[in-house]
Amino acid sequence: MRPALRLLRGGFFQRSIDEMKRNTFSVFKGEGITGDFSDMEVHSFRHPDSLKNIKVFSDADTGGFSKVHMDLMPCPPGSPSEGQYYGRFHGNISIELPTERPKIQRSGYAAWRTLERRRTLFGRQNWDCDPYTYLALRVRSDGSKYFVNIQTDSIVETDIHQHRLFAKRVGEWEIIHIPFSEFVRTNFGQVVEPQNEMMRQKVKTVGIGLIDRIPGPFELFIDRIWATNTPEPEHITNTC
Repeated sequence: MRPALRLLRGGFFQRSIDEMKRNTFSVFKGEGITGDFSDMEVHSFRHPDSLKNIKVFSDADTGGFSKVHMDLMPCPPGSPSEGQYYGRFHGNISIELPTERPKIQRSGYAAWRTLERRRTLFGRQNWDCDPYTYLALRVRSDGSKYFVNIQTDSIVETDIHQHRLFAKRVGEWEIIHIPFSEFVRTNFGQVVEPQNEMMRQKVKTVGIGLIDRIPGPFELFIDRIWATNTPEPEHITNTC
């Protein structure tokens, strides 16, 4: 009885209903037949509760001295998105090693990722990115060497597929499209072989990390992340 009550309190059945609605809507639209899949949102920072479904971490979790924060910033009054928010991933990278933990030989990283999605009657929810060509991100970068990280429901749980977040206009909002086929399989930051194809139909988490180990402050603004087949023309704006 108690496990059932916990499921009810956790929104288990509501998530199950939402998942069924989403699948039914896709069938009625005939997306699988036409191949015309609507964009799929992975994460958006536009809402007040956007931080509830993400996790931030850094070398400080193992005794290092880097600092990392994720904040919500309100869009300016009078902007096209007044009343919405965007994320600010920021902090300070330190490569100082903890003297009391001699086994730690490397430091200087910070990252954030989405939390794993919760269970439904149909099993644990994953993002099915198999029908899509690109992962799209709307960001404003300071030019640091950020990487986009994708974790899938693969056999090796610590495998992460990575791709450099190449910003073309430092200090300005831009939309970056990364082909899923160009992500590289890594494990603990090292490229591993064989380069098995990413399990796009079972994406568990998506996030961004800074691993260039250059000491000093960093700041990256993130609006949203989504999967798409139709890259839009670059939309550059210094407002929300």
